[in-house]
Amino acid sequence: MDGVPALEEPLKKTLGPATAKVMAEHLGLHTVGDLLHHYPRRYEERGQLTHLADLPMDEHVTVVAQVAEARLHTFSSSKAPRGKGQRLEVTITDGSGRLQLVFFGNGVHKPHKDLLPGTRAMFSGRVSVFNRRLQLAHPAYEPLRGDGDEAAESVDSWAGALIPIYPATAKLESWKIAKAVQTVLPSVQEAVDPLPDSLREGRALVRLPEALLKIHRPHTRADVEDARARLKWDEAFVLQVALARRRHADAQLPAVAREPAADGLLTAFDAKLPFTLTDGQKKVSAEIFADLATRHPMHRLLQGEVGSGKTMVALRAMLAVVDSGGQAAMLAPTEVLAQQHHRSVTEMMGELAEGGMLGGAEHSTKVVLLTGSMGTAARRQALLDLVTGEAGIVIGTHALIEDKVKFHDLGLVVVDEQHRFGVEQRDALRGKGAQPPHLLVMTATPIPRTVAMTVFGDLETSVLDQLPAGRSPIASHVVPAADKPHFLARAWERVREEAAKGHQAYVVCPRIGDEEEGKGGRGKPAQDEAEKRPPLAVLEVAAQLSQGPLQGLRVEILHGRMQPDDKDAVMRRFTAGETDVLVATTVIEVGVNVPNATAMVIMDADRFGVSQLHQLRGRVGRGSAPGLCLLVTEMPEASPARARLTAVASTLDGFELSRIDLEQRREGDVLGQAQSGVRSSLRMLAVIDDEEIIAEAREEATAVVAADPDLTDVPGLRTALDALLDEEREQYLDKG
Repeated sequence: MDGVPALEEPLKKTLGPATAKVMAEHLGLHTVGDLLHHYPRRYEERGQLTHLADLPMDEHVTVVAQVAEARLHTFSSSKAPRGKGQRLEVTITDGSGRLQLVFFGNGVHKPHKDLLPGTRAMFSGRVSVFNRRLQLAHPAYEPLRGDGDEAAESVDSWAGALIPIYPATAKLESWKIAKAVQTVLPSVQEAVDPLPDSLREGRALVRLPEALLKIHRPHTRADVEDARARLKWDEAFVLQVALARRRHADAQLPAVAREPAADGLLTAFDAKLPFTLTDGQKKVSAEIFADLATRHPMHRLLQGEVGSGKTMVALRAMLAVVDSGGQAAMLAPTEVLAQQHHRSVTEMMGELAEGGMLGGAEHSTKVVLLTGSMGTAARRQALLDLVTGEAGIVIGTHALIEDKVKFHDLGLVVVDEQHRFGVEQRDALRGKGAQPPHLLVMTATPIPRTVAMTVFGDLETSVLDQLPAGRSPIASHVVPAADKPHFLARAWERVREEAAKGHQAYVVCPRIGDEEEGKGGRGKPAQDEAEKRPPLAVLEVAAQLSQGPLQGLRVEILHGRMQPDDKDAVMRRFTAGETDVLVATTVIEVGVNVPNATAMVIMDADRFGVSQLHQLRGRVGRGSAPGLCLLVTEMPEASPARARLTAVASTLDGFELSRIDLEQRREGDVLGQAQSGVRSSLRMLAVIDDEEIIAEAREEATAVVAADPDLTDVPGLRTALDALLDEEREQYLDKG
């Protein structure tokens, strides 16, 4: 094989250029190894042999019978070449009854030659009814040759076999993939085992070649289970080794230890807080302060429920760094959120945020805002404050990443809503420190523990799951607008009732308006009648409400295409209580904090994801009055979309909802930048179901890397790691 390892052999050399081209283009399979790791999705059982007299309806059966007659019918067809279609009808009998088989179109030629009267064969297919007669349409069949014991043995082995069903495409059916796999299957003996022998033997896992044989050519269900158990461990372990090596490398980097002064800015801030921190906030703050005090960069993920007080924890971390003489930068995904954070941070700090100004406190610093739409003079001043060190804290959008932005001594980077940023952006900001700054990543999207261990496996994780005192419960209800229009009318009455009490409401729509008509919400294809119309839009809904059910109330709009100053003015008026109802897109999804807003109506709620609905809902119930969230949909009761909305309405537990969300979306490529989608480096492992394996693999991987960071003693693992980490993914982890 010219020195090329068997599993690295290109498929075009093994299967021929035509098949290899389809496999590469449609399935992303290029080598023998790729194909061997393209596992069956499920297995069909041809079923135990069934007598024709006892055939069950709509089940997959296998029968042994003799062909009684075969007739080829020709009929007119607009779809067939030359306008003539063909149908082959074969009647079979086993002595207990008769059954009709039918084959159509191009599929008639082979059975017409094979299934002559008198031929004895096995037939396998799903039983259906046509013209009040049982039939099998296009059954699989295998003519029986030989007689007596030989034929009986053939029947038993064929009928009892498990048929692998592979993820396939229109260009390449499952059975063709199965045939290709059989061609390359002898190469499994060359597979290098990535698991250390001690680990494999300690967990009674089969060797890799045996696992690959059993997954592609199982004799029993037990074979499949053996193979799955082993292959899941491969995926979990190799991935966790990649992440453990990343953590190990980070731990070797130098960083400046940042410890708060004994009676500095942080002490002054804590003294003026009008409330007590929750136990959760104290615990997480202690973890962060311990990390900041080390001479290696902190890499910590802070995840917390909507409204759990993450911003307070992040602010205290930033103040600790300013106390130590450094600067802190907070990166927000939108201008609305950056402005909101800047406003709330300066309000919380009061005179402590007035460093260098008359009336500023003794321990104080300057807090600056930096966004792309700022005026030239304000921008120039902000940049000057950063480079001189006058500003201890900067809050901004992607504008922080630009080359012009220079820091005096950047000590901490806080990234809000991690999933909104590419790794390159995070990396660019971290690169602005003289030494690598500490990193705190925040997300309000609760992440199941196993996902955190895989997607964010290079970060240590802190969880805030306790709401601050004074937060009110949120009642959530599904409003089926198509089935029960009076429910929607009642929804608007509830908004008026909240306004009459002096409270405010949000109405959220999936679209701004004035765009090209007919596009589905969030890029989703139309699934059924309810989705064929364009998603509801802010501009139209606001106009309808102002002139209709909410007439007389002060209604304003907010969306991403507005000028930044206009957006800020709208948010200021809403925060000040000068607006009753804000009709908005998802720009209000994260971070927006208006304690007086008590009601939210989400239009076309089925067009949003589970986590997004939970995020939106978290904008209400932030004060002492209870919150109300109404999920409006036109989807029918039995649809999956309605089931999703019912799940959201039934629990306020974001971690439970994130599990539901993940089960529906699949994991996506945990190493790639997409958090959802079709291509995944996990073929066998399911991060929700295989929690135990992932946790154990992380422990084993950490131990292996600690003992042997370069993996010198486990060459098979090193090879598997190289295969997993192509250049793009290696960069992704490097920039983690």
